[in-house]
Amino acid sequence: MPSHYGGNKKPMNKPMMKPKKDLSVRQKALMKEHKQHHTKKHMDMMTKLMKQGFCFEQAHQKTMKNVGK
Repeated sequence: MPSHYGGNKKPMNKPMMKPKKDLSVRQKALMKEHKQHHTKKHMDMMTKLMKQGFCFEQAHQKTMKNVGK
């Protein structure tokens, strides 16, 4: 499928990065700001997913689907 039809998007179920032990400085800053609008359960799941290699956006979408706000 041509890319202009949206067929070139990465799947959200696959981590974009390698798993890591801790979040980067940028990710920590994003999470600190994000924390104001979401529950502890939401934040914990996002942190877990980001450590598994998912980017911020992927982790947020998966968390919203499973946990909610």
